[in-house]
Amino acid sequence: MKAWLLENQAPIEERPLRMGEVPEPRAGAGESRIKVMACGICRTDVHIAEGDLPLHKSPLILGHEIVGVVDELGEGVTRFALGDRVGVTWLHSACGECEFCRRGKENLCRHAQFTGWDADGGFAEYTVVPADFAIPLPEGRAFEEMAPWMCPGTAGYRALRLTGLEDGAKLGLYGFGPTATYVLQIAKARGMSVYVTTRSEKNKAAARALGADWVGGYDETPPVKLNGGIVFPPVGNLVSYALGQLDSDGRLVLSPVTMTPIVIDDFNLIWQERSITSLAHVTRYDAEQFVKIAHKHDIRLGIEIFPFEETQEATIKVKHGQIRGNAVIRIAED
Repeated sequence: MKAWLLENQAPIEERPLRMGEVPEPRAGAGESRIKVMACGICRTDVHIAEGDLPLHKSPLILGHEIVGVVDELGEGVTRFALGDRVGVTWLHSACGECEFCRRGKENLCRHAQFTGWDADGGFAEYTVVPADFAIPLPEGRAFEEMAPWMCPGTAGYRALRLTGLEDGAKLGLYGFGPTATYVLQIAKARGMSVYVTTRSEKNKAAARALGADWVGGYDETPPVKLNGGIVFPPVGNLVSYALGQLDSDGRLVLSPVTMTPIVIDDFNLIWQERSITSLAHVTRYDAEQFVKIAHKHDIRLGIEIFPFEETQEATIKVKHGQIRGNAVIRIAED
């Protein structure tokens, strides 16, 4: 099969991905093989390619926003049938036995494997995943539309869950990229008021168009105290800024996988039981619930589709913020 291979990490502008022919993977016991129809490109793919995250295997096939159809079933698989539409997220597998797995926090499993990092991902014509970790997808939706559901959509849903907010609460979003776009739509579907802070005039306009209750820059302050917030850019000095806008008992969720140093030099920012937590990966529950919500409420994200042959160039554009929404590779025709 054709696949984009990462053998050595380097700045993405140096084009470290190489198109090659590799044997088609086969589904082992408990696994499903997926014919990949489309795969989104995530900033994490860039982090891995460039060495911000260590290389766990070489060669590696990146990509964890995978959607496709089941085309081979391993021994013992009854969860899916051939031809079923499924997605694959960042969480490729977890042990199912440790304290975190038993508590429903498989995202923290110390034996977890991650798609496009520990296991080959979706920048390829086929991929294999434990059947229990594949996510059922609805009929009637384009595969390209659903690819970002597997990462920014699911991660956004988990970030919103981590705030602990109830329907009707006041939520602050700091930065407004693909993940925040999904969060705003989920929050509005739940009757929340959403206050968006971003530098980009383009993103300000997008937030307003999606129904944000207030939109401003970092030199402005929302008109009300907020019950919770989510920081999306990997900028540590935003933490104190966002904490200062929370009401008592507010929780701030830090969404990035890396972040510049965080300095909190005023105890009053966390006084009155304000708290901070980080987002670490996702669970199957997050993905399955988000797919249901997105399908029910027609939650969408702008996408820019690239042919499979242009994956390398599309990844460069992702790094430089030159994508309108989320980059998606079309690998096969539906």
